[in-house]
Amino acid sequence: MSQESLKKRIKRAAKKPAQFLAKDWSLGFAFPHAYASAAKQPIDARKVLFVDGKSLEMPDAFGLLFPYLQNHYDLDVRFVGLGMNEGVGWVGYYKRCLKLARDMATASYVFLADASDVVSCLPIRPETKVVQLWHACGAFKKFGMSTADKLFGGSRAEKERHPFYKNLDLVTVSSPEVRWAYREAMELEDTPDVVQALGISRTDVFHDAGFRAVSREAVEALVPGIAGRKVILYAPTFRGRATSAEGPNQLDIAAMRTALGNDWALLVKHHPFVKSPAPIPDGCEDFAFMVGDVPIDCLMCAADACISDYSSIVFEYSLLDRPLVFFAYDLEDYDDWRGFYYDYDEMTPGPVVRTSDEVIDFIAHADERYDRERMTAFREKFMSACDGHATERIARTVFG
Repeated sequence: MSQESLKKRIKRAAKKPAQFLAKDWSLGFAFPHAYASAAKQPIDARKVLFVDGKSLEMPDAFGLLFPYLQNHYDLDVRFVGLGMNEGVGWVGYYKRCLKLARDMATASYVFLADASDVVSCLPIRPETKVVQLWHACGAFKKFGMSTADKLFGGSRAEKERHPFYKNLDLVTVSSPEVRWAYREAMELEDTPDVVQALGISRTDVFHDAGFRAVSREAVEALVPGIAGRKVILYAPTFRGRATSAEGPNQLDIAAMRTALGNDWALLVKHHPFVKSPAPIPDGCEDFAFMVGDVPIDCLMCAADACISDYSSIVFEYSLLDRPLVFFAYDLEDYDDWRGFYYDYDEMTPGPVVRTSDEVIDFIAHADERYDRERMTAFREKFMSACDGHATERIARTVFG
């Protein structure tokens, strides 16, 4: 190890005690106190907050419900982004959280799309309803308390010290089948009716023929090299922890270009947590394209076939009824690291392969090897509530 690397490691280790104390103080005292002080004011019956902890911009999970409420209800609808992953720094993030705590104290409704230790630590007033829309469908890789004491998740004691899923009045999921997994992950076994199969709002776009057509046109405009070719979307999840996520680099893109390059183009979309993905190999720039800035919903609609691994996008992609192959070269390691809610080989609606050659072989014969009946069964089991009307159904359930 170089001296520079050693210095960085020592510096990070030295920060940890201070970060731990700051988190303890913020979640245990500062944010709850700010909320309680502001809660002396009356509740605003029209005030609705959409809160995202990671970004400063509105995530896709809010993209349909937010304008729906603006257009169909007499409500004051606002978005709050905390920017944890946007480089605002700890002080900037702390100030945003403090402001959120005060803002929430007079809100009637709060919508989330991800875990939130900030919302969970507040002494929420009984008049305020908190709705967890979640950002993903189905129940694939484990999360929340389901990962307690796994390598990915840390200890149960750590998770219980500052929980992420408290104060929830409603959790929307993609089908009745997966309610048990969310109850387990969010520790809602004592209040099981909180988890309801109303569908996932953001999936309504996949039932919109106009959106699907426009998405293909938009992606072709952004990536001119795919025009006139069939499109493969490679969308793997990250490896390691969210704070130091790495993207997999085992797919042999050069071999894919040799075998498929005349008819196909490859779009590579890594998980947003991956900050430094492996570049496209030299000589493959006319076949493979990095599309990190293109929304995943548009990419799925533009793709004729998809390669994934353990990402929950496979649930959304099932709505499009197109070939899907699972490149799971590290399945055993990933299972030990994080785990799955269902047996991986039994639940996947497409072939599970370990090598790039097998991926290439499936794509080359995708039309004849695509098992539509298997995909239909998968979709009916895990996505039955995602029928194109989830946004309206959620709004009606919450607001009447």
